[in-house]
Amino acid sequence: MTPKQIDSFCSTLPSATRTVQWEGVIVFKVGGKMFCLIAPRDHSVGRICFKCAPEHYDALSRADGFRPAPYLARAKWVALDDPGVLTSAETKAYLKRAHAVIAAGLPKRKQAELGLRVT
Repeated sequence: MTPKQIDSFCSTLPSATRTVQWEGVIVFKVGGKMFCLIAPRDHSVGRICFKCAPEHYDALSRADGFRPAPYLARAKWVALDDPGVLTSAETKAYLKRAHAVIAAGLPKRKQAELGLRVT
């Protein structure tokens, strides 16, 4: 997927909001918490960064095409400098999971306000 396709896809996730911060970085949030970043080419943060499930961080941060996300690795974020290393389905699955991990960490009241599934 291209960064533009990733931008379009993230916009379709439940209660996702899109802002532009930090020298043109597109930031997707759910409940005010970031789950995906799309940076301009050659930005220090990396091309595409997203939150991953803590239990998958170690393996994913070492996988081909991935690396720990600058500034965000301590919070279990990975950077994907070339989105072309993944299929469209794989990219969408990672982004859905990033959204779900952040949404699940929101207070139950906030999840209910946003219409997210409260378990």
